[in-house]
Amino acid sequence: MPGTNQTLADLRAERSALQREEDIVSFVRRLAQGRLDLVSDEERRRAGGAESASVPLAERLAEVFGQQHGGGSARPPRETEVPTDHPLLLQLDELCDSHGFGSMDTLDDRDLAALSDALGMFERECSRQRHEMFERIDALTAEVVRRVREAGGAGAVVDGSGAGPGEKDK
Repeated sequence: MPGTNQTLADLRAERSALQREEDIVSFVRRLAQGRLDLVSDEERRRAGGAESASVPLAERLAEVFGQQHGGGSARPPRETEVPTDHPLLLQLDELCDSHGFGSMDTLDDRDLAALSDALGMFERECSRQRHEMFERIDALTAEVVRRVREAGGAGAVVDGSGAGPGEKDK
C-alpha cells in the first residue's frame, strides 16, 4: 500500500519509475520468449527427424517469430530504453551463454532440453516480477485517483514537476 505520507508528486514519480522498470522487465521477458521460440523450433526440427538444419537459423527467424502466440498486451507499446548493463538483461545473456544458446544446433538433446527449461524458468520469473509490479502500479494509481477525487479534481492538473496545484509544498 502506498505510504500516506507521500505527496501526490511522490506517488506519481514512484508509479512512473515502476512503469519504466516494468517496461524493461517486459522487454527482457520478450527476448527470453523469442529465444525460447528458437529453441522450440530446434526441438521440432529434431523431432521431425532432420539431421541438421537445412536452412540457417538467420533465414528461419521470420518464420519462427511470425508464428501467432496469443493476444499479447492490450496496452499500447511505450518506448523502452534498456541499458545494456541492466541486471536482468545480463542474467538472460549469462543463462544463454552458460547453456550454449549460440550453438544450440550442436547441443545434444539433453542439453537442448536443459536450455529450454532454463529459458522457461527465466521467462516465468520475469512474468512473476511483472505481475508484482502491476499490483504496485495499480495500488499507486488507485491512491492517486483517491487523492485527486478528495481534492475535487484539483490534483489532476499537473505542472512540470508532476505536482498538482498546492502539492509542491506538501
